[in-house]
Amino acid sequence: MPDTITSSKPVSQTATEHFDVLIVGAGISGIGGAYHLTKQLPGTSFVVLESQQSFGGTWITHRYPGIRSDSDLYTFGYRFKPWKGAPIATAEEILTYMREVIDENDLGRHIRYRHIITSARWSNVDNRWTIEGKRTDNGEPFRITANFLWMCQGYYRHSEGYTPEWPGMADYKGCIVHPQTWPTDLDYRNKKVVVIGSGATAATVVPAIANECEHVTLLQRSPTYFIPARNANDLADTLRQLEVDENWIHEIVRRKILHDQAVFTRRSFEEPEKVKQELLAGVRAYLGPDYDVATHFTPSYRPWRQRIAFVPNGDLFQGIRAGKASVVTDEIERFTEKGLKLKSGRELEADIIVTATGFNLNVLGDIAFEIDGKPLDFADTVTYRGMMFTGMPNMVWVFGYFRASWTLRADLVADFVCRLLNHMKAKQARKVEVALRPEDKDMKLLPWIDTENFNPGYILRGMHLLPKRGDKREWQHTQDYWTEKNEFPAIDLDDRAFVYA
Repeated sequence: MPDTITSSKPVSQTATEHFDVLIVGAGISGIGGAYHLTKQLPGTSFVVLESQQSFGGTWITHRYPGIRSDSDLYTFGYRFKPWKGAPIATAEEILTYMREVIDENDLGRHIRYRHIITSARWSNVDNRWTIEGKRTDNGEPFRITANFLWMCQGYYRHSEGYTPEWPGMADYKGCIVHPQTWPTDLDYRNKKVVVIGSGATAATVVPAIANECEHVTLLQRSPTYFIPARNANDLADTLRQLEVDENWIHEIVRRKILHDQAVFTRRSFEEPEKVKQELLAGVRAYLGPDYDVATHFTPSYRPWRQRIAFVPNGDLFQGIRAGKASVVTDEIERFTEKGLKLKSGRELEADIIVTATGFNLNVLGDIAFEIDGKPLDFADTVTYRGMMFTGMPNMVWVFGYFRASWTLRADLVADFVCRLLNHMKAKQARKVEVALRPEDKDMKLLPWIDTENFNPGYILRGMHLLPKRGDKREWQHTQDYWTEKNEFPAIDLDDRAFVYA
């Protein structure tokens, strides 16, 4: 992990500091936002508040074995800094990359670690936010006011993952672990391990521990899609052999990957059965013709209704073929003293059970929001393009993509924020919020996301906490980077959806 960067000078209990912009979170979105502010709006005063002891977000809070990206770093990396490593990167490699962004752009002086925000209050009298919280290193409270709030804290609770309640869990004599809170001293050598789950985390943990366990079993209720392939980019390797400048390589490879992803996404809607068979063929290439791919790796849904994880070098499937790992597709009836009893009647013995069962959705950082003294229920708002919300002045939330890299949208939103702040300055406006226009008054309001389009469990469990979307494109989070990359720069900031004061 990176060395901890010390916070700026302590804020006394009575002191109130003021900034033009307050960024919440020093993960991939927050560091990117800080960079864009310094480049696009030089002279803007801002601070980044981070609850952890260092930067990195997901990449510092998750410490389970093998943690790595599940999308390529040419697009998960920032557009402004070339990625020079393998497409799928470890947490350490990503943190090193982020450290370079911070150091190369002198961003460290703007970041304050171990600062937990508890409340955010907007005043229409003062046209500013008041942020209060406490420092975890010394327990001191702090208070900061800001003209604009930029929420970059992500969308799930870092302190705890989601583990269902199964009957008999108290009877189990072994160790139950969630990947999000993986103990640093967990000894799984020569142990029987069961990993519950079927997503990217499970597919990462299993090959990472397989060679040291007695045996590891991946237990899934239903299969998911994977893309197993070599962890390399042939185009990038060729361009490096030709000694092409790294900035050019980064841009060319990004464009090629994004083009291929757009084609793949379109095909998953237009010819889902053909895409499905191509994905399954990739799995069979590693597991061989005799493996029961139909049972264990053939989902019931069409491709891209849930995120598809890249499996570098097919390591998950190599472990299965070598006999170090196995897959069981079944449902849990209950925990027992020695492991799990499944609904089929089968029993799995385990010294350690890993519940790779997902996230708990975190809405706006679990911060208590108030507008003029009235508590805000985020679910009562309507989203503008998944980043602004009716009734919430001077605030933008970064919520990335599921079908493309998160950072692609973080960069787009950063450009929008900087353009919006410049526009407000030109108009001498101190406040901006989005509001439904007269032509939107009869617009149908719908849940945050179309579950026929995309339906991961953590979104479905927390849908009631999220804002509404409209049936017009500008009033929803579309998940469509390939269109938004052209739409965002063309957003008319004088459209009636934006109300200035």
